[in-house]
Amino acid sequence: MAHIVVIGSLNMDVVAVAPRIPVAGETIIGSKYFTEPGGKGANQAYTAAKLGQHVSMLGRVGNDEFGDAMRSNLAEVGCEIGSLGAVPGTSGVALIFVAETGQNSIIVVPGANNEFRPENVEADIAGLREIDIVLLQLENPIETVLAAARAAKGRQAQIILDPAPAPASPLPRELFSLVDILTPNETEAAILAGLPPCRLNPEEAGAVAKKLQLLGARTLIMKLGDQGCLLVEDSHSTLIEAPSVDASDTTAAGDVFNGALAVALSEGADLRNACRFAVNAAALSVTRLGTQAAVPSREEVEAFAASVLPDARR
Repeated sequence: MAHIVVIGSLNMDVVAVAPRIPVAGETIIGSKYFTEPGGKGANQAYTAAKLGQHVSMLGRVGNDEFGDAMRSNLAEVGCEIGSLGAVPGTSGVALIFVAETGQNSIIVVPGANNEFRPENVEADIAGLREIDIVLLQLENPIETVLAAARAAKGRQAQIILDPAPAPASPLPRELFSLVDILTPNETEAAILAGLPPCRLNPEEAGAVAKKLQLLGARTLIMKLGDQGCLLVEDSHSTLIEAPSVDASDTTAAGDVFNGALAVALSEGADLRNACRFAVNAAALSVTRLGTQAAVPSREEVEAFAASVLPDARR
């Protein structure tokens, strides 16, 4: 069995659900509130493990109840947490506001995630016996992400970078050269290409993809929400359409996509079929409330894919 290593963030999600997301200076009444383990790295690790793959999570949590809960939640689905360290202070927290339409806004307070330094990630990777696929995100310090990519490439691993949250400054060109697959959503892709944050139609997405290729992105998979994803390899692009679903909460969709993508690739799927598997897993996740609670099982994804086959044009 291949080994997927997720290097990234762990946050406790504090979620408030309301009819809509308030504007600045406004107070509205919500309908529901809950806490749940999350963080982009942890969500992707949880997804890959729940889908049945061998997964290790590298990162840092605080020496607090949130940290204990996040470690336990990963362990429950079989994710290895032996290299997931605890540091003094508080764990990362994400404040998530979810509208009844399923759309969300998020504020992340990194906490212990910012204590995961380059020397830590280098030592943690060196301690692993085997690495096949590495998943990275941008909720840790950029120098840590770059160190992780260098170390993983030194171990001949395939590297998938989810450039989220969108960086406030340009990413190092070296990082693009180390990454095998870049998986931004449409807003992140626009920002990386030097454009204002915006939603993109498939034609605009293709133009932005070409700009990212000039920066060094070899294979690009742009997540397009309910439109599916755009797979760009060299000069060829393929739109993988998403099945139509009634969305309750889109918070977990991007992370479920990446975790499922890594699983499919680790099992030998080509990029097009891996994207289809990931699109279906993500589509199923948005029909549920929460982050890790929304992650489907392998059996659920396969049954869902079979049920929407004509709709997804696959």
